[in-house]
Parts: sequence; structure tokens; C-alpha cells
Amino acid sequence: MKLPVSRVAFLLALLAVFSLAGCNTMRAEEAGRFVKRTILVAGAPRTYQVFVPAHRDPHQATPVVLFLHGSGERGSDGDSQTRAGLGPYVRAHAQDFPAIVVFPQVERDGEWMGANVDMALAATEAASREFGGDPRRTYLTGLSMGGYGTWETALKAPHRFAALVPICGALLAPNDERALYVTEVAKSPDPHAALASRLRHVPVWIFHGARDDVVPPADDRRTFAALKAIGADVQYTEFPDAGHNSWDATYQHAPMWAWLFAQQKD
Repeated sequence: MKLPVSRVAFLLALLAVFSLAGCNTMRAEEAGRFVKRTILVAGAPRTYQVFVPAHRDPHQATPVVLFLHGSGERGSDGDSQTRAGLGPYVRAHAQDFPAIVVFPQVERDGEWMGANVDMALAATEAASREFGGDPRRTYLTGLSMGGYGTWETALKAPHRFAALVPICGALLAPNDERALYVTEVAKSPDPHAALASRLRHVPVWIFHGARDDVVPPADDRRTFAALKAIGADVQYTEFPDAGHNSWDATYQHAPMWAWLFAQQKD
């Protein structure tokens, strides 16, 4: 039976619609996605986000990255912390980024210390359980205030992370930012040596900008020297032309990712 031309045209158009819908669905499935989650901290809900990678081996746990944002992303919207630093990089590589990424958020005027560190660790645990995260390949990174938070969190949970990538952070208060320091070693006569002693077993790659006038690199240089002096697995990269924003260069540095995902706890 020969179909009328109008009927053939209609069927071809319908097939094209289904094909496009299938392509869109495939593209959506091939890209990772951000999801919002809520966790209770001292009885109060706190929103965080999780990037769930597109391709996860059902027979193998997935690497996890905990990202700690800077002071400019503080708040309670549950979204700003994904808009600077690691979030934009992950969005640009959503089809092939291989790890779960946890994005907690500090409330306005908060710091990465005390209850906020507990919240970040709890969010990491919850996301790892829900999405099949690998406790042997869980990593920690942060920028600026989150660079301080990377040290703070690692010192509070020294056996939780397989590697650390602190960016433009420090241990001591920079300039007039008196509230910004790492409380875990603040009372030590030599905070850098104290940190090195407690984290000597964790591989670390520190990044900073040589022209950073917000958090000058001198403190990170001292931390690197202290870790190096006791034989820790530590690297230090200082971008000669970078100011405070050394995070974009860090997250675009392919050797860092190759190194990070090669680290695994025994």
C-alpha cells in the first residue's frame, strides 16, 4: 500500500522529533549533574550541592573531592559556592569529570572552622554513601578562605583524605584579617612545624600566586619548607604572574589532576 505524500511527510517529521528527543536525552545522560542536598547541623538545615559524574563504574567506588569555597561565596543560597573555583571547571568538563564533588557552604560571616568543618565532613560522608564514593580516594581542596579550611579540615580529620590541594591559603592571619587562621595549630610555638608533624603522611600539592597581595605566599612557602624538611610527600607551585586568583590556573593544570587521582590511601 502506498501512503499519501502528506502522510509520509507527517511520519518523517514525527520520526525527526523522536530522534532529536533521543539525542537530547542522550546528551543529558552523558553529562554529569549538580544536585542539591540538605544536612542538619545542630538541628538547623544546611544546603550543599553535589556534582554526580556521568560515568560511574557500578562495580567500583567513585573518587570524591571535597571543595571549600572562599569568603566571597558565603551565604545560604546553596549555589554561590559552585560559581567560583572548582564549580566552573567541573561544569566545563561535566561530560568527563570522573569524581563526585561535594560543595558545602559557610553561612554569611562564617569561617571554615568548628561546626562548619563538621558540616563539610558530614556532607562528604552523606554524598559518599548516596552516590557510591570511595573512602580510599577522597580528596580535599579549597581556595583562599577555603585554603585555610583545607588545612583546618585535614588537621581535624587527618586520616580521612588521600591528598590535599590547598590554594592561596595560609596558616596565620594575613594582613588585617585577624579572624582568618588555622585554629588547630594557632597556639603552637611553631604552627608550620606542628602542621607538618601531624600531616606528614598525607600527600600535598600547594598552589599560590607570586603576586598575591590578599594572602601573600610567604606563609605557604614556610608550610612547604616545614613539610619538605621532614620528608613529607609535598609539592609547591607558585604561578609567577598570578595574583590572588591562582585557583583558575590550578584547576586548569592537567598534571595536578593526574597526580591527585593517582593518590590512594592504603
